[in-house]
Amino acid sequence: MLTEKLRLTGRICRRIANEIAQLPGIELLSQPLYRRLFARQFFGGNSYCGAWETIAEAKANAPALLPSSYDTEPAGKMYRNELERITVSDYPVLYWLTQLLATGQHRVFDLGGHIGIKYYAFRRYLHYPPALRWVVHDVPAVLAQGRQFAAEHDPERRLDFAARPDDASGCDVLLSTGALQYLDYTLAELIARLPQRPLHVLVNLTPMHPSRSYFTLQHIGIAICPYRVSAVPEFVTAMEKLGYTTVDRWATHERNVRIPFRPECDIDSYHGFYFRRES
Repeated sequence: MLTEKLRLTGRICRRIANEIAQLPGIELLSQPLYRRLFARQFFGGNSYCGAWETIAEAKANAPALLPSSYDTEPAGKMYRNELERITVSDYPVLYWLTQLLATGQHRVFDLGGHIGIKYYAFRRYLHYPPALRWVVHDVPAVLAQGRQFAAEHDPERRLDFAARPDDASGCDVLLSTGALQYLDYTLAELIARLPQRPLHVLVNLTPMHPSRSYFTLQHIGIAICPYRVSAVPEFVTAMEKLGYTTVDRWATHERNVRIPFRPECDIDSYHGFYFRRES
């Protein structure tokens, strides 16, 4: 009950901060105060601060009170409540995975898949064929906990873990759900360097802006991380240059991004895509 009250208080404070930030003449006084409160987690998790052109600039402006990386032991314990449930935004991915598994696409590479969150959550809704090999890549601290958890909760031994993102080479389906925003490279940059590029790419829960790309800082409670927001046209064009066609795309309003003092960077929805390689 206390935790929920704190979360509610954080949401209210974030809303008030956003509204105050729009008042004429207030910004010079309130922006330094917001940064101090942001650094001390006053607004709770998933609050944002600032906007920069590069990830290096975002890191340079990150408060030093918390790690600026997701590679921490507490990160491996996050999202455990999502192991047995899905959300509305999962359904497009479930639909396309159903089609792909049925046509023999059995090698799934889950980029930024935490401890295998979607592998466990989706198995209640999908028929996993015996030949399925679901490989997760994430930061070392999270992978360590993923291997430990899988030893007790994956009796079929279909789940595996990869230390390098380049191990996606040769997979049938490259999947990434809510992870691209934390990477220091783009999806297109990764695929471009793979010796064997995936035939299918599924992307979900990715923050995107209609016209601009930038980095902000996201407070996730245990760390303050650089957070990539991609411009939709730029993202799609980069995939097309690699020979991919957009088969499907969708938006979810479950999440948004509100950055006080930078309303031009706000986004109202997150995006998902299914790309298929044509060449």
